[in-house]
Amino acid sequence: MQQTSDVRIRSLDPLVPPVQLKEEFPASAASLRTVVESRAVIESVISGRDHRLVAVVGPCSIHDPESALDYARRLKLLHDALCDRIYLVMRVYFEKPRTRLGWRGLILDPHLDGSCDIQSGLRTARRILCEITDMGLPAGSEMLDPIVPQYTSDLISWASIGARTTESQTHREMASGLSMPVGFKNATDGSVETAVNALSSSRYPHSFIGIDPEGRTCVLNTAGNEYGHVILRGGRTGPNYHDESVEDAVRLLADAGHSPAVMVDCSHANSLKDPTRQEKVLRSVVRQRREGQRYLVGFMLESNLGPGRQEISGSREELAYGVSITDPCLDWERTERALRWAHDALADRASAT
Repeated sequence: MQQTSDVRIRSLDPLVPPVQLKEEFPASAASLRTVVESRAVIESVISGRDHRLVAVVGPCSIHDPESALDYARRLKLLHDALCDRIYLVMRVYFEKPRTRLGWRGLILDPHLDGSCDIQSGLRTARRILCEITDMGLPAGSEMLDPIVPQYTSDLISWASIGARTTESQTHREMASGLSMPVGFKNATDGSVETAVNALSSSRYPHSFIGIDPEGRTCVLNTAGNEYGHVILRGGRTGPNYHDESVEDAVRLLADAGHSPAVMVDCSHANSLKDPTRQEKVLRSVVRQRREGQRYLVGFMLESNLGPGRQEISGSREELAYGVSITDPCLDWERTERALRWAHDALADRASAT
């Protein structure tokens, strides 16, 4: 009899169940304390009870565990120094959506060679998250594959839904069940309405197909996520971090019946893909907060140990240490200088509130 299913599937490889991976890499008491406390802080900022800014800062993507942990140790020192005005969360992105083709992230391709050793990728990602949160540093990540959160979300304090997936019903449903605050980026064409619609959808309960901790296919019934917010990242029409764009996003959220909360991504179209222009965007964010824009709750910076980006050469050993292999990033020295400047510049505003 002629086969009619799985015609283009070359093989099926059973995946380690989430509960087993969590037994291999358990969250320490310090990690769990980091996650619980940081989620509460971020929720308070989004709801307006806490007047600090949340700053999601770190590499465009994680490709090297050693340099990622090196970066985390440095960021933890800044986190402790600046936390009275800026609450730092490390950007720990393991999945990369691609417009066409390209490296899809550490979970999907941990060896950077197209071998797609997802078993190894999941283990490496969870180990990194365990070590970062055990330091006392909160981690934030983009949620792309709807199965992956069962393996990692217990260690994540803040999540984003990317510009390419904000319009996806699957990702809106997933966000409604995530245990942490979720930011929805405006669409790649610049549409903020898409992000507002996604946020509205995620606040309601949903039912969708997923897996349970044992890896069994099941129906997940969610309660809805009340801590959604919009992330302005610019679009094909240009940047959208200026006062008027933030005010428009606030108005759209209010008109939709939500308490407005807006974050600005200083990278991507807002920086015109020039990493050094992120500092200009950050200056605008800080100025707007100082002038009373209380619904502007945070910002994002793409930053790494070294500046710019590099191409994947086919050999991990040939890559420069701490330099992005996806979007170009600010180097550590400029990142630290920019964050310390922002902290100092917010002093008057902090004392006034």
